[in-house]
Amino acid sequence: MIARTEWKPTPAVQDRFLGFSQSGHQILFDASSEHTDGPSPMEAVLMGLCGCTSADIVSIMAKKRQPMTSLVVSAVAEQQSEPPRYFNKIRLVYTIGGQVSRAAAEHALSLSKTKYCSVSAMLERAAEISFELEFADGEPLP
Repeated sequence: MIARTEWKPTPAVQDRFLGFSQSGHQILFDASSEHTDGPSPMEAVLMGLCGCTSADIVSIMAKKRQPMTSLVVSAVAEQQSEPPRYFNKIRLVYTIGGQVSRAAAEHALSLSKTKYCSVSAMLERAAEISFELEFADGEPLP
């Protein structure tokens, strides 16, 4: 995997960086305290964690033939108070919609955490990651 960033300051925001991925995509990072032009690099890491585990859950639930209609993964993270300000705690909340089985959803979450999500595996080396499962349509099937 290959990535690069280029410094792209403006008169208003000096701490802007354009990131390029090997697959040809771009993301604008704003490392200023206001983050007006884009996410900070650390926000992007947290978004990457949510995206990675979301992709796992959607794939696993489809393989289990679960009628999932929606998925929202939210993250709240705490950072070290002194530099380097890496994440030391992350709380993920999965909200699944549809008439799915609780057991299937819990198994999908477990597989994402222990086997498939590379971002989670990397971050767990420095951060305690906790997980919570919610169901948008009320109590699920067993």
